[in-house]
Amino acid sequence: MALQQSRFGVTHASQESNGASVIALSGQLDAHTAPELEHFLEETIRTEKKAKIVLDFTSLEYISSAGLGVLMGFVEETREADGDIKLACVPEKIYHVLDLLGFPVVFSIRTTVAEAVSEF
Repeated sequence: MALQQSRFGVTHASQESNGASVIALSGQLDAHTAPELEHFLEETIRTEKKAKIVLDFTSLEYISSAGLGVLMGFVEETREADGDIKLACVPEKIYHVLDLLGFPVVFSIRTTVAEAVSEF
């Protein structure tokens, strides 16, 4: 039996009335798929000039240091533009990794997308 690889997906889930862009992540965010997220965030933040970002982790199964590096690479840029990157609906196993690496100090991590959006 062959193992099925979970693909990574990133999509604009919604644009909120307060200007926040909700972006849904799914599958596995690793060294192979991190460039896809990086390109997506470059397009959203630099081209579309969106600075209020909520990343919905509901369907994310795995995140590696490469994926975490992408998030760190954009957080200051959004803050300099009077925005931020907030994380929502983080699965327990991913939250554990984020917590070990100190991400709750850098990022606002909320249990729901609505809660994260309301912080803007």
